[in-house]
Amino acid sequence: AAAASAGFRLTAVRREPAVRLQHSASGLEPLAWSEDHRVSVSTARSIAVLEQLSDVHSGGQDMVIHRTAVPAPAAACTLKVGPKKEVAECKEKFASSVDPTVSQMFMLDRVFNPEGKSLTPMRGFKYSSWSPLGCDANGRCLLAALTMDNRLTIHANLNRLQWVQLVDLTELYGERLFEASYKLCKADTPCGELGDFPEFQRRHSMQTPVRMEWSGICTTQQVKHNNECRDVGSVLLAVLFENGNIAVWQFQLPFLGKESITSCNTIESGISSPSVLSWWEYEHNNRKMSGLIVGSAYGPVKIIPVNLKAVKGYFTLRQPVVLWQEMDQLPVHSIKCIPLYHPYQKCSCSLVVAARGPYVFWCLLLISKAGLNVHNSHVTGLHSLPIVSMTADKQNGTVYTCSNDGKVRQLIPIFTDVALKFEHQLIKLSEVFGCVRTHGIAVSPCGAYLAVITTEGMANGLHPVNKNYQVQFVTLKTFEEAAAQLLESSVQNLFRQVDLTDLVRWKILKDKHIPQFLQEALDKKIETCGSTYFWRFKLFLLRILYQSMQKAPSEVTWKPSHEDAKILISDSPGMGSTEDDQEEGTSKQASKQSLGDTGKGVDIDDTTEDSLHQSSDTGGREPMVEKLLEIQAQIEAVEMHLTREHMKRVLGEVYLHTWITENTSIPTRGVCDFLMSDDGYDDRTARVLIGHILKKMNKQTFPEHCSLCKEILPFTDRKQAVCSNGHIWLRCFLTYQSCQSLVYRRCLLHDSIARHPTPEDPEWIKRLLQGPCTFCDSPVF
Repeated sequence: AAAASAGFRLTAVRREPAVRLQHSASGLEPLAWSEDHRVSVSTARSIAVLEQLSDVHSGGQDMVIHRTAVPAPAAACTLKVGPKKEVAECKEKFASSVDPTVSQMFMLDRVFNPEGKSLTPMRGFKYSSWSPLGCDANGRCLLAALTMDNRLTIHANLNRLQWVQLVDLTELYGERLFEASYKLCKADTPCGELGDFPEFQRRHSMQTPVRMEWSGICTTQQVKHNNECRDVGSVLLAVLFENGNIAVWQFQLPFLGKESITSCNTIESGISSPSVLSWWEYEHNNRKMSGLIVGSAYGPVKIIPVNLKAVKGYFTLRQPVVLWQEMDQLPVHSIKCIPLYHPYQKCSCSLVVAARGPYVFWCLLLISKAGLNVHNSHVTGLHSLPIVSMTADKQNGTVYTCSNDGKVRQLIPIFTDVALKFEHQLIKLSEVFGCVRTHGIAVSPCGAYLAVITTEGMANGLHPVNKNYQVQFVTLKTFEEAAAQLLESSVQNLFRQVDLTDLVRWKILKDKHIPQFLQEALDKKIETCGSTYFWRFKLFLLRILYQSMQKAPSEVTWKPSHEDAKILISDSPGMGSTEDDQEEGTSKQASKQSLGDTGKGVDIDDTTEDSLHQSSDTGGREPMVEKLLEIQAQIEAVEMHLTREHMKRVLGEVYLHTWITENTSIPTRGVCDFLMSDDGYDDRTARVLIGHILKKMNKQTFPEHCSLCKEILPFTDRKQAVCSNGHIWLRCFLTYQSCQSLVYRRCLLHDSIARHPTPEDPEWIKRLLQGPCTFCDSPVF
């Protein structure tokens, strides 16, 4: 433990930049980090979304962050508790009641009066929650947002620059309750009149959200018109209400809006004054079980069974499981459930941790032959103030807690024969950021970074006059740990490990070389494994190395160049400059510009090499220029290898899904000829596959034609198609079809472009178009 603590102290390093928030942070857990590396920050006017990118086209050492925002609705949310006319009459009646217990309670309750009138407006967000990866139309995460005035909405970022509200669940749930006369089931007793204040309160509390959490993606079976069953992905969203009820929404994937809602079931938890919610998902002997962990403001914690009808492979608990039953008045602030493997029991288990005041309550759940075993206890002595935020690294079970005084605790679970214990380490953010106050923390998906919301702390015993809210980042892993995790990754997707690749990028940009141990380990992986993941990792390293060797421009690129002015002046009469001097100045400027342009893109233009040759003719080729050319050649070779591997995959799909002499809209003959055009490329698998496809095509070519002049588009370049009249069309990197339209998609890092699917495309082509970038694993927009 001491060695681990010492190692941790070495890795807690500040990572620039610090992102300043436009408004103050709001809500109980204002910070959340999604699986697709976006940080949501709940503020008083909007949800600020910070997307982390591992940019291969930038030479700056700072973390690259793309910033967007989800604005708060301008209109206040009014819960539907009855007909509008009757509700207005009841509100007027309660406001003017002679009974002060009714009138004062009504006037001061912001659920009844969201607009506030003379009170301050209830703007801002109370909580936000990210869905698993693969839920929206682009295969990314959805954002569920709960405003201060109790409006629960789901948003998607479909075009990267703008967030779109897909559905308002508060409005839909209110309509459902109105149609059911505010009864959960038909057997319930008839509800009272809306004019009774207790009934007015009940109807509001049964649709006032407290928290909401997403489940993992599960599979349901859908029956087609011909009675065939097909597996459909779905996700659940559990919403905890003020009266203890839980609404479980089921959405079909990809979630597009109201039409994607499959069902909504309401569960009675029996918890009074509920405060927090979390999913419990457990897998034992290939059998999945699920439930909902609910915590109360009075202290108790228990698991509620959830009956997942028509969900493939899921089972449920027979009855609720009480994890902590004492009404000790320690409110449950946050709950995290972490799946782990028990090394002594040789089975999977679930670790449930909950923040209760300044303590951490933990519970270990595992299923044995005797049934469900429950071990629980508290970890004390962590903080002197209540815990304001808690986050967990689900890969290794490490838990992080923070209090308002700028102290963060790292809790590492260590298994024993019976249960487990925690080793904890104090992280003083004052040693990293100076004197600060903390308002929330979140750990990145792979555990490389910790995001913290901070404001200024006390200076000379005085509080700051103004509070500046910032999101700052701290490293939790070293470069060596990140590189080892990338090499041994079971995910094998660079996009899903952006936090790890950013640490590697930072190291290479600082040192301007790839460490020898990483090069050797990666080359060994490429030799022994057939996965293209390691080729993409190699391409990423080479691109970053190329950027590290680029010289930073001495002047701002948009400013006019002084050299141009000098060259133009020399043309005037009376100047002593010669034509040779002008040509020399122009060639120098061209070589500088071509080197700068190469860093912006991935591919090497012919102009770059020409300019390098011009500079080498005058003064001899410099070592740095030779090194850049060498790296460029390696980048080209790796890109060509990845292109050929994807071409083989496309041809395999063509062979499996086509009949003899069928025109598939994919330039099959051109792709075959492109693969076999290089004499140095000898791949027996590709040759056999191409032979089978050509035999199927039976000498038919099915060429592509230019939509402007109807000439044939030859397949001579993997990136673009040029007809005989000079019309240029970009090629889709997923299907190698020419994109002959004004609208197409592009990958997140602008590596490649892809066309949009059309209704005429068969299912197998639509599946190909759903794939990520073949160079960087990024999604396509």
